Amino acid sequence: MQKVRLRSVKRTVLKAMCRAGSGLFKLLAGRQAHGPILPGSTYSPWNLDEEFIRAYGAIKASTLIDLYRCWELWTLTEQAAKLKGSIIEVGTYRGGSGALIALRAQQCGIADPVYLCDTFYGVVKTGPNDPVYTGGEHSDTSSARVEALLKSLNVDNVQILEGIFPDETGASVEDLCFSMCHIDVDVYESAKDVAEWIHSRMAVGGITVYDDYGNINTAGITKLVDEQRCLPDRVVLYNLNGHAVVIKIA
Repeated sequence: MQKVRLRSVKRTVLKAMCRAGSGLFKLLAGRQAHGPILPGSTYSPWNLDEEFIRAYGAIKASTLIDLYRCWELWTLTEQAAKLKGSIIEVGTYRGGSGALIALRAQQCGIADPVYLCDTFYGVVKTGPNDPVYTGGEHSDTSSARVEALLKSLNVDNVQILEGIFPDETGASVEDLCFSMCHIDVDVYESAKDVAEWIHSRMAVGGITVYDDYGNINTAGITKLVDEQRCLPDRVVLYNLNGHAVVIKIA
C-alpha cells in the first residue's frame, strides 16, 4: 500500500512539473539516456533581432515554449516562405507559438493562411508510451483567448480549427499542400496521427517541427521521431533545444 501511495505521489509531482515545462532525472554514474545538456556555443542572434524581441515579448505569457525554440520557429517560418503551401500548428494551447509563426509568415509575405489547431480541452490520445500525461492536461485555454492574442498583434492570416486533429478537423484542409508543420501535442498517438496525415501533404523540402523531443516527460514524442530516422524520404535532426526537425526530401 505504501509503494502504491509513493507511486501516486511521484506521478502527481511529475504531472505538476510537466505543466510547468520542467523535467526530472537522476544523475547516475555511467551512460544514460537523459542528462543535462550544456552546449558551448554562444552565438545569440535573437538578441539582435528587434522584430523577434518585440514579438516574443508579446507572446511569451501565452506559451510554454522557451525563447530558443520560439526563435527556431521564427526562423523556420522565414525558411518555409521559400516553399509553396500553408503552415499548420497542431497543439496551439494559448496561441503563443502559433501567433509568433503567423506574425512571421505575414511579415514574410506568405499568402496562404496559417492554421492553428487545438481541442481546447486538453491533451488527447494518451497511452503506454507517455510516462506522465494521462489526458486533459493544458485545458486552461480557449479559442477566444487565441483570437484575442492574434488581434492584439494585428495578425489576420489565421484560421483556427477547433477539435481533435486530424480526426475531427482534418477534412477541412485535406486538399491543401503544406510547407511547415509544428506539432506540439505532447503524446505519442496524437503526434503519430498528425505526422502520418501531414507527411503526404507536405511539399518536398517541407519542415515538420516536433516540440518536446528529448524531454523525459514526453518520451512518446522522442520515440515517434526516432522511429522515422530509418525512413528514406526524410531527414531527422535533433537540435538539442527540445525540438526535432524533420525535412521531407522525397
